[in-house]
Amino acid sequence: MGLMNKLRVGIILGGMSSEREVSLNSGRNVYDNLDPEYYAGVPLFMDGDGGLWEIPWQLVSQNTTVDIAERLASEARRMPYEALKENIDFAFISLHGKYGDDGCIQGLLELLRIPYTGPGVLASALGMDKHIQQKILAAAGVNVPKSMVVYEDEWLRAPEQVQKKLGDNFALPFFVKPVREGSSVGVGKIQDMADLDGVIKEALRWDRAVLIEEFLEGIEFSCIVLERDGEIAPLDLTEIYPQSAFYTYDDKYMPGRCRKFTPPKNIPRETAEIIKAEATRAFEVLGFRSYGRIDGFYLKDGRIFITDPNSSSGMAPSSFFFEQAASAGMLPSMMISTLIQNALTIHKGKKGPL
Repeated sequence: MGLMNKLRVGIILGGMSSEREVSLNSGRNVYDNLDPEYYAGVPLFMDGDGGLWEIPWQLVSQNTTVDIAERLASEARRMPYEALKENIDFAFISLHGKYGDDGCIQGLLELLRIPYTGPGVLASALGMDKHIQQKILAAAGVNVPKSMVVYEDEWLRAPEQVQKKLGDNFALPFFVKPVREGSSVGVGKIQDMADLDGVIKEALRWDRAVLIEEFLEGIEFSCIVLERDGEIAPLDLTEIYPQSAFYTYDDKYMPGRCRKFTPPKNIPRETAEIIKAEATRAFEVLGFRSYGRIDGFYLKDGRIFITDPNSSSGMAPSSFFFEQAASAGMLPSMMISTLIQNALTIHKGKKGPL
């Protein structure tokens, strides 16, 4: 297939969120595993101000987003949003976090009429907002942790009152999380109420509201759900054993910090099938399209809780995504091609924004 016939795939990486290094890792791996017979990869780095740059491989291979940002002016080509349509046919969104998988970049691509991976504006926004997604899942009968929102102005105005309300409603330990963050950024576990002020202040560095969430005792799992040919099907389940008190940023991305089993080791096969069905239900309830990653807990009493539905997934070499794909016999290049073709089909069938 000649270059003229290849689909030009813009791989958007970097970004403005706390997860930009994770995004760089994901995007680099997608770029490396793009099937060169069918696709021409166009690496597009989003800088800290939201500007896009087409970058050469020498920059894609850099260790951090800071290393790349320092060399943009001399080695990259500025890509105005208006010029995107002339330069790419499809966008593979490898951004994570705010402005990346929360509906912002999806809205821009809709305006430009460029098809893209993952769900549309609303489902992406729901995938990022822990509070609203829990309300929607609970209304559909999906088990979610007990939670409560504390707003920044409320905490600054009456911290003692808030502390009493939390003490009345939650047993120790419990979690404090920014409402709209990923990769466990800003998350803290409260073992003692004396720690509450510091943990809430840290979470409020990342958002105007925090979610207080009950602690669940059980086995943590993650399930990639794929939409293919109009069918929604989960891949194999991954069972997670973090090294830390909970699944932290370092556990997620530092080699050797976490044990993962795909397929699961201690969750019985019949239970794994029930969990996969529940993950699929959460995917559908939130309106996810193309693919998603649904995380949760299998409790000792047999209950299944969905704790973190993600409208996208990290795509580093050791990610859940490629572990579960490997379990299904799919190489990374096959999986990436599947995501692109699925998304093209989904966008062909839409009426208005996805």
